[in-house]
Amino acid sequence: MAERYVLDTSAILAFLGDEAGAGKVERLLRGAQAGRHEILACAITLMELFYTAMRTTGEDGAAYVVALVRAWPLGWVYPDEKILLHAGRLKATSRLSVAGALIAAVADRHDATLVHKDPELKALRGRIELLDLPAREER
Repeated sequence: MAERYVLDTSAILAFLGDEAGAGKVERLLRGAQAGRHEILACAITLMELFYTAMRTTGEDGAAYVVALVRAWPLGWVYPDEKILLHAGRLKATSRLSVAGALIAAVADRHDATLVHKDPELKALRGRIELLDLPAREER
């Protein structure tokens, strides 16, 4: 079976913003397009992308970002009860945001490596396979 990855919202934003780690995300997307592996994303990422983009580019810009990302070779996972309860378990035992817990639960339930640059997700090391992208430099 091909490798499977889940892109955290932070990984997608790193790619869109050409931040550190963008090249790794691009290689993963190209690999998915070529059928070398599978990439998934949790549906809550759509909300995070939308509100993040809306703050800087307005509603039209945010709709464009969502449409752009929806055209990528990603499988979108809409959490079912099992994923929601697993996310609740992760949130109860780790200091995660609701979105972070949902995205991590998707990765765990799909036996996927979670690609991220979110410091809060490092708490899951040893429980979920993580691929850390370089953190943003402090200014």
